[in-house]
Parts: sequence; C-alpha cells; structure tokens
Amino acid sequence: MSKQIRILTNYFLGPVLCVVLCYSLYSQVRHQPDLVRRWQQVTLSWHSWKFWLAAVLMLVNWGIESRKWQVLVGHVQQFSFWRAFKSVLSGCIVTMLTPNRVGEYGGRILYVDVGRRIEAISLTIAGSISQLLITMGLGSLGLVYLRYFSQQYSNALNVLPDFWGDILIYLSVSITLIILFFYLRLGWLVRLMEKVPGSQKIVRHIKVLDEFDGIQLGSILSLSFARYLVFVLQYVLMLQVMQVNIDFILCCWLITVFYLVMAVAPTMGFIELPVRVTASWAIFKFFTANELGVGAAALVIWLINLVVPAIIGSILLLNIKVTGKNNEGNY
Repeated sequence: MSKQIRILTNYFLGPVLCVVLCYSLYSQVRHQPDLVRRWQQVTLSWHSWKFWLAAVLMLVNWGIESRKWQVLVGHVQQFSFWRAFKSVLSGCIVTMLTPNRVGEYGGRILYVDVGRRIEAISLTIAGSISQLLITMGLGSLGLVYLRYFSQQYSNALNVLPDFWGDILIYLSVSITLIILFFYLRLGWLVRLMEKVPGSQKIVRHIKVLDEFDGIQLGSILSLSFARYLVFVLQYVLMLQVMQVNIDFILCCWLITVFYLVMAVAPTMGFIELPVRVTASWAIFKFFTANELGVGAAALVIWLINLVVPAIIGSILLLNIKVTGKNNEGNY
C-alpha cells in the first residue's frame, strides 16, 4: 500500500495538479477583459523595485507560515524549518483545488508520520483559525474606519450606506468575537467533545489541541498577524506600481476590507481570479478611476502569492517519498 501511495503521489498527483493549475491559469488570464493593456502594464511594472520587493515578500509570507506550521506540528513531530517550508508549499497546490483553500492539510500531512497525520489535520485547522481571526478582526476594523473615520476622503461613505454599513460591521465584529472565543478555548472544545457519547476516536486525534496554552496560542496569532502585514504591504506596493494613487493609510484599510471579503466569499483558488478582480474594483472604485491598475495589481498578487507557490508545491510532490514512517532523510 505504501508503494502504491508513493507511485500515486510521485508520478501522478503532482504532475496532474500542475497541469490543471497551469491550464486554469492560462484560461483565466486569457479571458480577462483588457488583457493586452493589463498585461502591458504588468510587464512595465517589472522595471520597478517595488514590484521585486513585493515578489521577495512572497518568500517572507510563506516563511512566516512555515514557521507557524513548524510550531504547530511540533506538538506531534519535530520538523526542521526547511521541511516545514516544503510541507507548506506542497499544501499550496491542494488549497488551490479546494473551496476557500480548506484542503491545505492534504499536502502538508504527506510530510508527517503516517500515525500522526489525523492529529496534524487538527493542527492545520488551528493555524487556519488563527489566520482567519486576524483577517476578520482587521477587516472589521477596516469597515469601522471607512464608516466612521474616513469622512475626509471623497465618496468614502458611498462604500457603506448607513443601515447596511452598520449591519455589516455588527455582523463582522460578532463573527470575529465568536472565532476568538473558540480559538482561545481549543482545549475546552476537546473536553466538551469528551462528554459526547461515541466520540472517543475523534477525541483521541484532536486531544493534541488541549496542549496549547495561552502563550502558545498568542505566539501563533502573532505569526498570523505578521503574515497579514506582509499581505497588506505587498498589495500596497503593487497598487503603487500600477499607479493607483490612494492615500497610504486609506489604502491599507481598503485592503483589509478586500481580504475580509475574500475570506468569506465562496471561492476556489485556481478559479478565483475573476472574483479577486471584481471584489478589488468594487472596493477601490470609490477612491480611484484607475480600474486597469486595480485589476492588474489583483492579477499580480494572485500570481505571486498563490500560483507560483502552488507550482513549486506541485514540483515538490514529485520528490516526496511516502513510507510507513517518514524520516528527515526522505526529503
């Protein structure tokens, strides 16, 4: 069985995922409106140092995520940073093929010992919750800023009409608080599950979540926050490269709202480009007339942060060796 899994992973899964991803990329880019002009703007941006800084920050972005995964998975198996990095990138290719990237564990757990993989899945969920908490929290603050503190900017209030703006803020803040409660009570959830009849098998695999104390949860959350700051900085740099001239502070808050929308919108990584472009323009159009630049920035960020790591991850799957017990030398 291990040999069959290894053959499937090495010689089928990675290449097929790579082909699917590349075809999807080609199809989405080809059907983008104003493709020629948009692509010309993208190629011109290659001469800007800000473009290359945003590209380098992709490594910082996934480096922080790798460190977070290293901390998380350390509760079931010791990982080197390099191994965690490869594990995270391998997960990228799977996330591109699942709704809202919920399947990131599919690639990551291939680097975990077979007997600890279900436990590792619960750890990936904990990491995802921490990132979602940051996204929802800062997105909610972005909504509050646009609603109450951005009157000095032209047309700012058009983004959030009074009634629906308030409803949206209350809803997003409420969801954030609920996520925060569950995140800080991971151990409590385990103990609650223990009281449910017939849940012993599930509890055995998620009991690792009871090992996290407040300091560790805070550390994971701080890594998620640092990664989020990288997201925002990348987007600001790319908008500036595409000559989308918006006040820096306002631009940052608009980006937090954009990421909030992307977090709750039903999407799938390898077909989400149109959603990204549409959502970004719906948010930024009240502050700039440069629709082409906004769309080009969304395209480049999608390529840098999602497509390139996913392609690298599919290549890494070609070299992974799946055995009954994984050893560091297998990678």
